Amino acid sequence: MARISGIDLPKNKRGVIGLTYIFGVGRATAAYILDKAEISHDVKVQEWNDDQLAAIRTIINDEIKVEGALRSEVQLNIKRLMDIGCYRGLRHRKHLPVRGQRTKNNTRTRKGKRKTVANKKKATK
Repeated sequence: MARISGIDLPKNKRGVIGLTYIFGVGRATAAYILDKAEISHDVKVQEWNDDQLAAIRTIINDEIKVEGALRSEVQLNIKRLMDIGCYRGLRHRKHLPVRGQRTKNNTRTRKGKRKTVANKKKATK
């Protein structure tokens, strides 16, 4: 089993797809890593030998910010936006969509479960 940056890569997938299981590595970055390590994109993860695995590990460790370091950087960026009080930071603080989506109907992912608000009672005479 190939283990890179604390992630177990799936054995039966192609190398390009397998590397995308690492947080911070997408298709383009995975292709770049395999090109630099001189490994074919079609070779499955289980067919990588120890030298190829070591080459991939060194490229990821030296050049690309992944997993914990990347997650903490993203959180720090969000915290900075909230601290300076810009529009995006306020949207983060209120748990609303940040990138201009409408909120009247569809934002359940961001807002969470519905909170029912009771109607006003009519005054009796």
